[in-house]
Amino acid sequence: MSTRIETLNPETTTGKSKELFDAVQNKLGFIPNLIKVFGNSPATLQSYLTLGELTGSGNFSNKFREQLALAIAEENSCNYCLSAHTAIGKMNGLTDEQTELNRQGRSADAKVEAGLQLAQSITRNRGNISTEEIQAAKEAGYNDGDILEVVLNVVSNTLTNYVNHIAETEVDFPSVEAGKFTVNS
Repeated sequence: MSTRIETLNPETTTGKSKELFDAVQNKLGFIPNLIKVFGNSPATLQSYLTLGELTGSGNFSNKFREQLALAIAEENSCNYCLSAHTAIGKMNGLTDEQTELNRQGRSADAKVEAGLQLAQSITRNRGNISTEEIQAAKEAGYNDGDILEVVLNVVSNTLTNYVNHIAETEVDFPSVEAGKFTVNS
């Protein structure tokens, strides 16, 4: 299922990884291939799951976190995460058109668009963004805490994007490819 890092079999996995797999199975009803790859390092898997809990406890809605995940995955060209977050985004109310716009850092909602563009710039520039970009986010309605939560979402999603690139994780969601849009910029 992964060509470069083993995709663990939950039936034969033991120890801390098995415990974490069971928790994911109970929460989602299945264990995505990304989790099976993460299981090679229980510390990394637990860090990823903890980051997910922390982003979920922040100020942003599930829908907006999915929009951020789509924008970040597109910026990082991560087909696995684009596929997963397209499916999860639909469960959180995103339409196909919104999904494609969000991947491009766009939205009909000006505040959402400002957040997506901030996340993509943070990702693209490895955090080295301009004072003007921070000011634009603030003018759109984001406060300092919100800007830091955008960074947290970038970190969490970049972790999964990079692991998927390194592992070449097999996509186990309906496939979506970076850079392929029907809604144009």
